Amino acid sequence: MKDLPGKAIYDFYFTPHRYQLFVHDQFGPKVEMPVSYYFRNLDTMPELEQVAIENCRGKTLDIGAAAGSHAIELQRKGIPVTALEISQNACKVMNERGVVNVICEDFFKFSGQKFDTLLLLMNGIGISSTVDGLRKFFEKADELLLPNGQIIFDSCDIDYMYEEFQMPSDRYYGEVKCRYEYHELLTDWFGWLYIDQFTMQEIAEEYGFDVKIIFEDDSNQYLAILTKNI
Repeated sequence: MKDLPGKAIYDFYFTPHRYQLFVHDQFGPKVEMPVSYYFRNLDTMPELEQVAIENCRGKTLDIGAAAGSHAIELQRKGIPVTALEISQNACKVMNERGVVNVICEDFFKFSGQKFDTLLLLMNGIGISSTVDGLRKFFEKADELLLPNGQIIFDSCDIDYMYEEFQMPSDRYYGEVKCRYEYHELLTDWFGWLYIDQFTMQEIAEEYGFDVKIIFEDDSNQYLAILTKNI
């Protein structure tokens, strides 16, 4: 699939081009994803992300690191962080921005290291695509966590999006099809997961994780810390 978000990040950083990046989904008109959003510093990040960064500890894997803004802030705090990102273009940007440890690989194929914290922000847990995929995520996360490690991620309950649409009967309502548009190019449609906290907690507990919701906002977003004490 075309790496349009990575291309947008690369162009924004390395070139004078400022094309718009859009996200399409099933709920209506396309929505702009401002590319500058990937280049925020701690002061301009939403409170949810600031709380997440504050709760990271030990050796940390920033999953879906994009342009590396969260990894950079963790480095500034003295936390040993590895930025994991599938986009080669985004990885080039992170290298230039000074992210020390960058690995360009798919999370579900990554192995060989273990971490105290797995961090996924900007609904990075969406890489699971489906509820079944979330189970596979927890299995993979378990392989990558050190004893007493933690997973920190945010997501949201999107049931409010169905006020004007029929709730699906053949799948979990947070399983959404999306695609990116950038400079007149389109990606293929792909699955992205938005998981409500109650369903998430049920599944996490199936895999032995204790769940704590440490932040909620008025937009149905929440920030969770999952731990497995060993």
